[in-house]
Amino acid sequence: MTKLITDLGNWFISSGTAAVLFIFAWKYLKPVLEAKKLHAKTLQEKELLDVLEKLADNAVTSLVSNQVLTGHDKFKAATQTVGSTLAEKGFNVSQSTVEHAVQTAYEKSNLTSTNTQDQIKTGVIDNTNASEIPTGEIKTGVINND
Repeated sequence: MTKLITDLGNWFISSGTAAVLFIFAWKYLKPVLEAKKLHAKTLQEKELLDVLEKLADNAVTSLVSNQVLTGHDKFKAATQTVGSTLAEKGFNVSQSTVEHAVQTAYEKSNLTSTNTQDQIKTGVIDNTNASEIPTGEIKTGVINND
């Protein structure tokens, strides 16, 4: 019986059947493994962004009561705190991502004033009557930064 198993194993290897089965299995399994790898990376990035968001929220909240720092200094302190905390934990996050997270945390916090729709006016000049503007000086859609 062992001679039969040994002969069958030798035939399996010498005839190339093992190589064909291995190649077929690899072509089938490689895309599956790549998809699992991509899924795991996506989950890791999602968790990292969740941690980043929570750190930014905490940093913004902790700097609210600090009356010594200006808004820009608070922003710099919050981004530095979040960036250094992530670096200490071994996460590699770009500075712009940290800045966006801190800005988003500030905008979501109760520190920003809430504007009603009546208060928001874009492109409207309230105290100018169009009839008082001389002809040829009205330029719509043009911003001149002179």
